[in-house]
Amino acid sequence: MTQAPPPPEMTFQKSGRDPAAIGTVLAEWLATALPPGADPEVAILGGIDANGLSSETVLLDVTSTVDGWRQTKAYVLRVAPRPEDIPVFATYDLQAQYDAMRLAGSLSSVPVPEVGLAEMSGLVLGTPFFLMERVEGVVPSDVMPYNFGDSWLFDGSAADRAALQKRSVEVLAGLHAIPDAASRFAFLDPAVADHPGETLIARNLAKTRAWYDFASSAEEWGGRSPLVERGLAWLEANLPDDGGEPVLCWGDARIGNIIYRDFAPVAVLDWEMVGLGPREMDVTWMIFAHRIFEDLAAMLGLPGMPDFLTADDVRDAYVAASGVELGDLTWHEVHAAVMWGVIYLRIAARQIHFGEIEAPEDPESALYHRAMFEAMLDEVGA
Repeated sequence: MTQAPPPPEMTFQKSGRDPAAIGTVLAEWLATALPPGADPEVAILGGIDANGLSSETVLLDVTSTVDGWRQTKAYVLRVAPRPEDIPVFATYDLQAQYDAMRLAGSLSSVPVPEVGLAEMSGLVLGTPFFLMERVEGVVPSDVMPYNFGDSWLFDGSAADRAALQKRSVEVLAGLHAIPDAASRFAFLDPAVADHPGETLIARNLAKTRAWYDFASSAEEWGGRSPLVERGLAWLEANLPDDGGEPVLCWGDARIGNIIYRDFAPVAVLDWEMVGLGPREMDVTWMIFAHRIFEDLAAMLGLPGMPDFLTADDVRDAYVAASGVELGDLTWHEVHAAVMWGVIYLRIAARQIHFGEIEAPEDPESALYHRAMFEAMLDEVGA
């Protein structure tokens, strides 16, 4: 059974906040956070609607007086979602995101935007937030997916796409090369958030299980998914004995979260899924995210980009960049499919909340990768 792909007119509202009100309140806060006499003014330029489905992201300019001169700087405001806006994740540790970005930027050559002022109490905007530098460039679109055609990436030459693929995989290798990740990023271990397990990979799976329990029992539109539960049962029964060396895992490791210029990464964004884990988690996520878009393109009879971000090419590029051989990716592929299932359930709940769709009778009709997920579980004997 297949499900209908997302219609061209689909929208993904993230928040019920008034952007104009954010600008006013933020300016008042900056007047206390910046040196005396800064006299800050905030110009809200808009949000980013094409990509990202979780935290609120607002583009803004801040003009202030520095050493007697008025200067304008470009920022991005990252705001944790409010509970009433049906967040994708059960909890948002914005401090952990902030700290991970700051450390990753200082300990690697990966282009991580510089983070700036932060307010973590939630007393100013209702939830924690931080500012980071705004980097100009282009991003492969999620809505509509870049591989559907009529996108700068789809229209690029084969050489340009190959260069982008290689450089994107090198981002993962660069993050994973940060030494002593287990100690430097100990605050990202799932055990800190009370997700138990004898090994790091077991604790990551416990985190995913808790996330699904949150998503499937929510009051807004909680619906259990036999397919996700089937995947979770297989993962738990086939847990690898050793997850390998712990590395900093970006988490939502996909090209839709990278800003490019001339097909080269200039900013690595969206760190809300950051964590500690085996390197295979990030590598598989990058492959699987594109595979989902390819599956949707095939349903619509579109040519897609089948020769881009293939499993073999990404694995080879990663080994070449890191010098590290990867283990079998099968377990991680199923894990990625499960997590995408939870994401889709939460996105559907939020769309229902904001009146973008009617509540479907079958929760699994919200899983855009349903057919692929079913085939994957059949293949592993789940």
